[in-house]
Amino acid sequence: MSDQKISLETLTSLAKRRGFVFQASEIYGGLAGFWDFGPYGVELMTNLKQLWWRAMVYEHRNIFGIDGAIIQNPRLWKASGHIDGFTDPLVDCKNCGARSRADHLAGVDSNDLAQLAELLKGKACPVCGKKMLTPPRQYNMMMKTWVGPVEDDNAVAYLRPETAGSIFTNFENVRETTRSKIPFGIAQIGKAFRNEISPRDFIFRVREFEQAEMQYFIHPNDQEQAYQYWRDWAWDFYTNRVGLTEKNLQWHEHGPDERAHYAAAAHDIYFNFPQGFKELCGTHNRTDFDLTSHIKESGKDLTYFDEASRERFTPNVIESSVGLGRLFLAVLTDAYNEEEVGGETRVVLKIKPSIAPVKVAVLPLSKKPELASLSEKVYKDLVQKTGWNIEYDETQSIGRRYRRQDEIGTPYCITIDFESLDDDCVTVRERDSMQQTRVKISELAKHITL
Repeated sequence: MSDQKISLETLTSLAKRRGFVFQASEIYGGLAGFWDFGPYGVELMTNLKQLWWRAMVYEHRNIFGIDGAIIQNPRLWKASGHIDGFTDPLVDCKNCGARSRADHLAGVDSNDLAQLAELLKGKACPVCGKKMLTPPRQYNMMMKTWVGPVEDDNAVAYLRPETAGSIFTNFENVRETTRSKIPFGIAQIGKAFRNEISPRDFIFRVREFEQAEMQYFIHPNDQEQAYQYWRDWAWDFYTNRVGLTEKNLQWHEHGPDERAHYAAAAHDIYFNFPQGFKELCGTHNRTDFDLTSHIKESGKDLTYFDEASRERFTPNVIESSVGLGRLFLAVLTDAYNEEEVGGETRVVLKIKPSIAPVKVAVLPLSKKPELASLSEKVYKDLVQKTGWNIEYDETQSIGRRYRRQDEIGTPYCITIDFESLDDDCVTVRERDSMQQTRVKISELAKHITL
């Protein structure tokens, strides 16, 4: 990322203009807290998910993946504490009816209603400006639905507020089928839903989002060592693998008032988003809370017997979790650059090539049949040899096509001209340096490295 401070409006505009993110059901006025990922957005998101999965699951012999259902038995959320305690403080405006997060209006990170009530005295509604706010109250963010033909209390279910729930309920299934011994982990990527009071900041705080989470089951005596390992893993992954700039990242340790009541420790990595440093991902020591709670609610034995030590215990859990929408936004923010080139401003996303939505663009200089035929051959050969997402673009001037590819972060552009028909060479243009190199068509796949 350059030293420029990018506004959220600038990123939102780019995301729509270049097909990264659209407002959900936009032709009907949209719906707050919901977004659609466009042609380049879905490619970037898929690349981020695959990168996380490789680093988390494939590169650890003792971590295994699952894909749990979005709707689970409601007793799961009773055991996890979500039905009773998954709340945010809410205030209503008596004048205009607008609802707001009480802690956001008060400027503190707190769920203490008495403290918030004191801080909100004399505060005005952010929508209409009237000083007519109700006392703060707790608001459950679970999204409710019904299972079956009758909408009554017996049919109530919930869209999951996090992906971790089915990891814990499948602990014994995964342990048995993989023949795993402690320590081992279970990973999952999937959608989660939270009925946020005030979704905002583009895709930063939304009501439907995607998480990548891993729960690592350990002996209680190994908490400190395992916790430090996963903190180190997280920093390395987001800097070296995703390519985020270190100066835009910082650790935030949860204080006693921030941590969940069951957590022994919690550290988030904050990223410097357009709206400031905010939470990107987290490493948390959840102790034995989760399995103990499900043992009590379900009556099932989820303890672990260590044959070597002849010891039975309830495993503790270290969690590594990231909201993929926030990671997506962090990548766009970190990669966005504006540069003066030839008296014009060049907007370029310097996304790490391995996760760029499009890896190569094939750009014939003419639509004439002989050049189009060669260009199609180059395109198809590259796709078959590399398996990359490669774009073919033959419209507008070559300069405009370069700029379009710069704005979606394409690392390489291949220009095919009439000389290519004679010398079997093409011009390869590198995104960041804009350096152009003449390369033999037969050596393209070898020349272009990600």
